[in-house]
Amino acid sequence: MRVAMIDPSLFTLPYDEKLAAALQRRGHRIDFFGKALGARDPVPATVPLRQHFYAAARMLGTERWPGPLAKIAKGVSHVSAMASLVRTLARERPDIIHFQWLPLPVVDRAFLGRLARIAPIVVTCHDSQPFNANPGAAVQRLGATSVLTRFDRVIIHTEQARPRLAAYGVDPARVQRIAHGFLDDSEPVAPPAPIADDRPVRFLLFGKIKPYKGIDLMIEAVKRLTPEMAARVEVLVVGKPYMDVAPLEAAAAGLPQIRFEFGFVPDEEMPRLFGWADVLAFPYREIEMSGVLMAALKTARPMVASNIGGFAELLTDGETGFLVEPGDVAGLAQAIARLVAEPATRARMSQGLIDLVQAIPSWDRIAAETEALYAAAIAERRTAITRQPAGTPSRAV
Repeated sequence: MRVAMIDPSLFTLPYDEKLAAALQRRGHRIDFFGKALGARDPVPATVPLRQHFYAAARMLGTERWPGPLAKIAKGVSHVSAMASLVRTLARERPDIIHFQWLPLPVVDRAFLGRLARIAPIVVTCHDSQPFNANPGAAVQRLGATSVLTRFDRVIIHTEQARPRLAAYGVDPARVQRIAHGFLDDSEPVAPPAPIADDRPVRFLLFGKIKPYKGIDLMIEAVKRLTPEMAARVEVLVVGKPYMDVAPLEAAAAGLPQIRFEFGFVPDEEMPRLFGWADVLAFPYREIEMSGVLMAALKTARPMVASNIGGFAELLTDGETGFLVEPGDVAGLAQAIARLVAEPATRARMSQGLIDLVQAIPSWDRIAAETEALYAAAIAERRTAITRQPAGTPSRAV
């Protein structure tokens, strides 16, 4: 079948590529629509990108404009691109239209009816709390949950999302869970070696620096350790900031065991970071499924993570990591202390993670389940059309 896959801002490019490549291996044609690329943007390697969105904004150099003006210009460009997308797909007639993200739900929903008259429409709900409850602009909140009711099928990655979508009014029969796969093809990293008595236990927090990641909670948890325990801890925070980091630096002042390396981390640097770390920390306030987690699983590094989303569903408390309730600083400090004081626990968790990696579904299996979802949506549409009285228009969303 012919699939139009749409991720306007390429928010989940690694996921998009993995899914598209696996669907292509199954004989499907993927037309991948995303943003116009800048000089520093990664270029999709496995599926050709149709640079459909924000081309005008890119040509005008709006990324250098003042913030509010740049967002307005990008919003206008998005409206134009969505209108053009409707015309393009009406001409090309894909069998399925699959959105990975809706950057401006209040705008996007205005076009879904016309798209639904072309083919069944599917969306992957990567965050059941849209944008991890932290949208880049207030306008992104508008209609971000109600728009999900407009789709023929909604893909989720965790059971956490199912009751949330039901609360938003999404028909449970239209919701299907499909697992998230590994985003890289690397071999698992060797388990950490035993730690010398004179070396602290190294905790790594990595990925985009955003408020929901809970870095401030990690800093506060270190402050709550006893002086003797704090002396046995080293924390490294690595990633490109998408927030003001001055409060984090101020909170960590006077804590020599906490270091920051702010900036984009290329893939080739990740083995070095994983090799340095003894424990990986994910004190997130909110998450659905984390690409960072999927990368981390292959490292066999014990984890301390919030008891939510993919962390709660993939990790087993006490076996592959310690799970703490989001925002529970005291619980986080206790978990850190145990990971420092119990080398046998760390070793057991490493082995548990090695076993867990073997159970993660392959992208071929994920693609097969996605293909079946597409086929069901198409069959349902055809059945609905055959049951309509003559002269009745097809379902408008």
